[in-house]
Amino acid sequence: PSSLTNRVQILLQSPAVVGAGIGGTATAYYLRQEFGPGVKIDVFESGAVGGRLETVKVGDYEYEVGGSIIHPLNLHMKHFVDRLGISPRKDVASKMAIFNGKELIFEESDWFIINFLRFLWRYGFNLIRMQMWVESILDKFMRIYQYQQYGYSFSSVEKLLHAMGGDGFLTLMNQTLEETMIGEGFSQVFINDLVEPITRVNYGQSVRINGFVGAVSLAGADSGLWAVDGGNKRVCSGLLYNSKSDLIPAKVTSIAVKVRPSKSGAAASFYEVNYIGEDGAAHSLYDIVIIATPLHSGKSDITFSGFSPPIPSHYPGQFHQTVATLVDGLLNVSFLGTTAAASDFMVSDVLTTASEGSIINSLSSLDPVHIPPGYKPTPASHKKVWKVFSSDPLTQEQLKNMFLSWNSVSETRWLAYPAYSPPQRKTPPFILHSRLYYLNAVEWAASAMEMSAISARNLALLAHHRWNEQDGKIDQEDLHTRLRGEL
Repeated sequence: PSSLTNRVQILLQSPAVVGAGIGGTATAYYLRQEFGPGVKIDVFESGAVGGRLETVKVGDYEYEVGGSIIHPLNLHMKHFVDRLGISPRKDVASKMAIFNGKELIFEESDWFIINFLRFLWRYGFNLIRMQMWVESILDKFMRIYQYQQYGYSFSSVEKLLHAMGGDGFLTLMNQTLEETMIGEGFSQVFINDLVEPITRVNYGQSVRINGFVGAVSLAGADSGLWAVDGGNKRVCSGLLYNSKSDLIPAKVTSIAVKVRPSKSGAAASFYEVNYIGEDGAAHSLYDIVIIATPLHSGKSDITFSGFSPPIPSHYPGQFHQTVATLVDGLLNVSFLGTTAAASDFMVSDVLTTASEGSIINSLSSLDPVHIPPGYKPTPASHKKVWKVFSSDPLTQEQLKNMFLSWNSVSETRWLAYPAYSPPQRKTPPFILHSRLYYLNAVEWAASAMEMSAISARNLALLAHHRWNEQDGKIDQEDLHTRLRGEL
């Protein structure tokens, strides 16, 4: 019995993380930072480490097929690559065009001044105003890093957003990007021609997504975007290794709350995580559990038992399907309604407007996740790897319209991000039960690698403060004004 008691005590010093995507592995990394070397961290993952960050091999090279871009102001992602000693991928020149289903309504020139004058002629100062508007939102967004640096955490997505941008950010969550931008004085033609193609490539959805995720999407059209050499998923395996966690390759089926008497005689609750791995069904007890996989229909079917009030297996709302089709082939440039010769066509990213009968959200020529020495982009007269984003799988007929010939076609169907339809009156909770937390609640504000990393750090801090009863570090607003006095 004494050895059993010891075993239970040791087990009960371990937090568990369910999911080893960027959110789960970042959570393990931050839990290790907060709780120190003494705890045993278990990470459950039934699929590949990386989650929605994934690469596919085509010919001799690997290509990014999941989350692919990181913003220069994504400080957590920057910290991860620095800490893990991973390099950013070498930059390759790229050019953008916008396709309305019949022809290219805009094609980027090599000359900045020409692009600027074209936009000025067509949209007035809308583009410059949009950059200023996105920048003002990013300025507020950056406050979260200061809060987290000083160890402050938030008990709900709404409180986290409010700390960053006050009521303005909550308003953004509850109206569409289109309503927000029209309210800010942007023209409808500018929104249709330029803003919607950006939301279509980033979220596969229209400008009727919420204003906050819309702003995140527009920030993703900035210059200076980067990716990880060898594939973004390398960050996940690096964080897992760095956190000294134990990876348990198993599918979590249910989580039950168990109440046991503690030494002091008071009842203490533990979480029994039931899972199925290669050796069959098993379960383990934990005192803290963080779920880092979406609790939504089609994404997860974890059941919760013994909780009062009950915890749903699925929260309201659906995840949006995006199909990523990688085609190693020869593009049919006339599909884009251009009269340019294929040998002169150097556009690498074709965004699309929401035109009637539009079947694709975007078309991009891909560079490998590791850029070999001497690598140069080639014109469309060469066979190369193209990535087509669409809501539905492409038919043979559609492929034949887009490509003259191909060596291979590889299709990945993602339930990639929430289907956003504001008003988002209430996001799912971060706190499911006293020490049971839900990371992916943040995706209903905006889904992005950095948002998952912010949520991971927030929950590691929140779990630590609540474990140690440090309420003074939870839900403290206006820190930036107080810090200004301290600094």
